Amino acid sequence: MPITEKDQTPESVKKDKKSTTDYIVAHGRRKEAVARVKLFRGKGQIVVNGKPIDQYFPSEVAKIKWQRPFNLTKLDNQYSATVKVEGSGKSSQLDAVVHGLSRALVLTNADFRGVLKKAGLLTRDPRVKERRKYGLAQKARKGKQSPKR
Repeated sequence: MPITEKDQTPESVKKDKKSTTDYIVAHGRRKEAVARVKLFRGKGQIVVNGKPIDQYFPSEVAKIKWQRPFNLTKLDNQYSATVKVEGSGKSSQLDAVVHGLSRALVLTNADFRGVLKKAGLLTRDPRVKERRKYGLAQKARKGKQSPKR
């Protein structure tokens, strides 16, 4: 099959590529939860796994928690984000999202690092589930019960 001039033009290649938007990528972690955050300029809409963040984390306590990085940096409704979070439970996922948002905000402006670090939002919580040891009962620390009679 002969190659035509239309196939060789760089313009057709440019049309096939996706348009790039400026965004910042950051990761947040907590226990087994991992949140991948894409932060970009916008109207403050945050989408988590295809749902608005208010639907994914419906409680008022959760709302206060995920808004905290924006409140501390005084950037309410200036950035939008899309978040993919997986693993663990809802509480750990929320903490991972907050960690990822905080890391992304530091990448936008290094001056935010001091404020967010002081609030403890940049520190990855190292507490994870303890592994089960052999020779014990079902749990990590529970020993087998021995009959004394």
